[in-house]
Amino acid sequence: MRWYHYISYFFGGAFLANALPHLGNGIPGHAFQSPFASPPGVGLSSSMVNVLWSLFNLAIGYLVVCHVGSFNLRKTQHVLVLGTGVLIMSIMLAHTFGQLHGGM
Repeated sequence: MRWYHYISYFFGGAFLANALPHLGNGIPGHAFQSPFASPPGVGLSSSMVNVLWSLFNLAIGYLVVCHVGSFNLRKTQHVLVLGTGVLIMSIMLAHTFGQLHGGM
């Protein structure tokens, strides 16, 4: 595996993790933070914006995981790199959204 495959899988995991809170809030119709709000990342965006942002994140995550190298769920190394991206992004999102929603 080439070095840039590791980077691709890591960031793919980050994009996939970022899709979850936006999709989880957008589908039931809740306003939620997004980069398109005012101020960016702090203000609330509509549920439709969050669903679209989530689907964009899913598409980018899919492209960088499935179309760079040959990601294989049966290869522990591939899953660990992707999982590290998911873990780090999830911790960052929990910290950021926790400050905004009183969870920290």
